[in-house]
Amino acid sequence: MLLSVVVSAHHAHGYLRAALDSVTAQEAPGGGPVELELIAVGSGDAAGAPELAVARECAARDPRLSVLTLDGPWDAGTARNAGAAAARGTYLLFLDGDDLLLPGAGAEIAARLTADRPDVLGVGHECVDWRGTPRPGPAIPAARGQVIRRAFRDDAGLRFTEGLYGDVVPVHRALFLAADAGTLARLDRVCVRHRPRRRGTPATTPGRAHFAVIDAHDRLAGATGGDPRAAAARTAHLTEVLGDRDRIAPADRAAFFRAAGLPGTYTAYRVRAAVGAARSRARAVLRAVHKSVRARLMRVLYRADLHRPLDPRLAVYAAYWNRGVACNPAAVYAKARELVPHIRGVWVVSSRHRDRMPPGVPYVIEGSRAYWRTMATATYLVNNSSFPGGFTKRRGQVYLQTHHGTPLKTMGLDQYPYPALTGGVDFGRIVAHTDQWDFSLSANPHSSEIWDRVYPSTYEQLPYGYPRNDVLCTATAERTAKARAELGIAPGATVLLYAPTHRDYRRGFVPLVDVARLARALGPGGVLLVRAHYFYGRSAGTEATERVVDVTGHPSVEELCVASDGLISDYSSLVFDYACLDRPVITYAPDWEAYRASRGTYVDLLSGRPGDTPGAVATTQDELFELLRTGAWRSPEATALRAAFRSRFCPYDDGRAAERVVRRIFPVGPA
Repeated sequence: MLLSVVVSAHHAHGYLRAALDSVTAQEAPGGGPVELELIAVGSGDAAGAPELAVARECAARDPRLSVLTLDGPWDAGTARNAGAAAARGTYLLFLDGDDLLLPGAGAEIAARLTADRPDVLGVGHECVDWRGTPRPGPAIPAARGQVIRRAFRDDAGLRFTEGLYGDVVPVHRALFLAADAGTLARLDRVCVRHRPRRRGTPATTPGRAHFAVIDAHDRLAGATGGDPRAAAARTAHLTEVLGDRDRIAPADRAAFFRAAGLPGTYTAYRVRAAVGAARSRARAVLRAVHKSVRARLMRVLYRADLHRPLDPRLAVYAAYWNRGVACNPAAVYAKARELVPHIRGVWVVSSRHRDRMPPGVPYVIEGSRAYWRTMATATYLVNNSSFPGGFTKRRGQVYLQTHHGTPLKTMGLDQYPYPALTGGVDFGRIVAHTDQWDFSLSANPHSSEIWDRVYPSTYEQLPYGYPRNDVLCTATAERTAKARAELGIAPGATVLLYAPTHRDYRRGFVPLVDVARLARALGPGGVLLVRAHYFYGRSAGTEATERVVDVTGHPSVEELCVASDGLISDYSSLVFDYACLDRPVITYAPDWEAYRASRGTYVDLLSGRPGDTPGAVATTQDELFELLRTGAWRSPEATALRAAFRSRFCPYDDGRAAERVVRRIFPVGPA
């Protein structure tokens, strides 16, 4: 038995079932359950009865789970020691009843333990507050962040002590001993998610009980013979506890400071803290004042620039709220340089994304003096979202709204019935923005119908197809090989692109599938490209391997499509674009009902009706893996659905959309 997971099951009635399920659901690299045992330790008193009932119910379903009952008053350290004594695994991991072992963590921990055989393996952990907001776990070592060899623990006599902070001594001693022996390893991924309750547990109840951390570090100092690492850990931990309102009440801070023996006096500490806070506030105020004054100055200069003549040779481009050169505006820009080279194109980019600008491409930083001058004098405006700052469209300016996808979820005024997720949407601003458009680009008849209703105004619809899809319509085997080579993918590999969309009802990017297992389901030589939605930054947060490549930061999703053999997506508009390639599409929609209820949809991707469903469908991980293992993802039935879907949503796409747009918007020929 490689791993024993000990869960202290107390004060966690509403959390324990998910904690236990998160362990038993772990899967091995080749499929099937991870080799482990799970030990839940509960209290025999009346207060522990609800947790014990949950644990026993879970144990009845999974023989790997056993339940221990403590006699006498509950203590987390005693529970952990009892679980360790009953364990049979080579390694031990200690969790609380409000922790979760994240998907895929068990397999990665097992692989690392098998490969390196460390005495201690440090693993990443994070906290999710009661609002559901994730944040990195504290830097202070804790039991949930450490996998320890059982024999090493026994030989060193490492035991949890009673009371709060009972893990301080054994966890730190294990780190020091393993580091000295060269048997300390680290797994650079978040494996454990802690879900601390807002109130109701000793750890989240302010009071003098937290003074126990001082005694814990005094014991650590004695056990390590005054090791300077213990002294540094003491200062860091005690300072953290002192500043935490959930542990030390303001009235107790002076007493805690004196008892901790932190340097200097508490008055001096408060003065230093107050000065530091005041400086931070002052800097923030100065930044805000400077920003406000600068913004007002820019607006004054902009109003003056509005009296300048328009430049007939100037076009301004932007995409995805100023994230760089991308999407339909990028394809129009490239074709305009070819067909109307006398018109200079300038891009708008935010300061935090300026590093994405390709060499030699002119740009202005949003909000800068150059930005406002450009917005005031450019004759042509091309965007797939909106320009920042509330510019005033002048008579004579030509504004092309390219959009950035075929609408699957409700858009524009159709979002009115969903106030829970669109409460911050200013529909008046949407309509005002729509009134600025001269042209609205349409990818297909479905889009034309939706845009006409949800963005009502007098603009002209351009049923030309999407310029960004020209590269998909003209992709060759040579282009695919080149795209793969640039990604470092070996020839002959089966490559799938996993590109889920943003969920309005969920914070942060959390893959709804075990990506490592998904890559293995592709078979030998399979490679999975993982691309999170651009709302989540430049990384999906997945661990890179030879078979899993995080391509979230790649500048061109079109090149990723060309590099792949098929797409796994859900409700992303990318499925409509990908159909231009005429390659397999798998709709993986485990939360279809939740998504449809939260935002509303125009097309039922799961219906199986020709024209609605782009190919094979899966609603669970097991169904998805089965599609890949059996080859059903590229079956004749899936191919027929893809053909009908492509006929409905790609009728304009022939590789010449960008040319049609440029010839309609710009004066082609010598100026």
